[in-house]
Parts: sequence; structure tokens; C-alpha cells
Amino acid sequence: MTGGPDPTSADDFGAWVTARGGALQRFAYLVTGSANDAPDLVQEALSRAYPRWESLSRSDTAEAYVRRSIVNASISGWRKNGRLVVVDDTEPLLPTGSHGSDPATGVTNADEAWRLCEELPTRQRAAVVLRFYEDLPFAQIALILDCTEPTARSHVHRALAALRVRLSDSEESS
Repeated sequence: MTGGPDPTSADDFGAWVTARGGALQRFAYLVTGSANDAPDLVQEALSRAYPRWESLSRSDTAEAYVRRSIVNASISGWRKNGRLVVVDDTEPLLPTGSHGSDPATGVTNADEAWRLCEELPTRQRAAVVLRFYEDLPFAQIALILDCTEPTARSHVHRALAALRVRLSDSEESS
């Protein structure tokens, strides 16, 4: 025994949750589009990770495991309910100071972007969030979505193609 803290202890799990909890909440919100469902998905994913914490922390796969659990639970919930949830609060998605002189422009753009993204299938939306909001490489996206790297690239590519079509359709109708 080295005398230092055990990196696989319950205290380490608590510290990890404290450090990563906010990011996991934001991720769950962006994947589900629901401020009500996001905390439940994170809690469920963390409760599944806790019994496996020792191996997850040793192999440095805790983040991917929890994010994959969030995506899978979101997909399962979507399949069970068979409906989309309307998002009414896009304010947390706006970066501070990014909307120039007219704050309404930033709100309008963010609202439009979120409206377009929420129409994407869950895996595509998760891939877009991971790639562009979380700025993760495709290898990590593949690990989180439990697919191959080419499949992760395909999810992002298809999502962007769908977003381009929807954006051009909405511009034409304006």
C-alpha cells in the first residue's frame, strides 16, 4: 500500500461526479431536449456506473460509459414513448457575449438551431452534440455511441445533410 488515496474508492466516484456532473447534465439535456428528463437520465447512468466504478476508473472509460448509458436510455425512452418532446428553454445553450449588438439575434439563431436539431434521430443528434458542442474526435464519439468510427462519422454526416436540407427549406419558406 502506498499510503495515498485509492483511485477506485467511493470517494473518487463522488469527486468524479462532482467534477463531471454539470457536463453530463448538459450532454443529457442536449441529447434529449428535455430539462425534465436530463437529470433522470444522468442519475440512472451514474447508478449503473457505480457498481462498476473500480474497473471503469482503472480503464479510464467512465466518461464514455456514462455518456453511452445516457444515449441508450434516451433512445429507449423515445422508443417507449414514441414521441418528441418540445423544448421551450434554449437560453442555457447561448454562449455569453456571442450575439453582438442585438441579443435577440443570438436567441433567434440558437432557437432555430435547436429546433432543427431536435428533429434529428437520437443517435444523430447525440453525434452532432458530441462533435460540435463537446468538440470530441470521432474515435471518442464512436466509443460513447458504442459503434465503429466510420458509423460515428456517418451519423454526423447524415445529421448535417438533414440539417442543410431543413435549413434551406426554412429559408425558402421565409
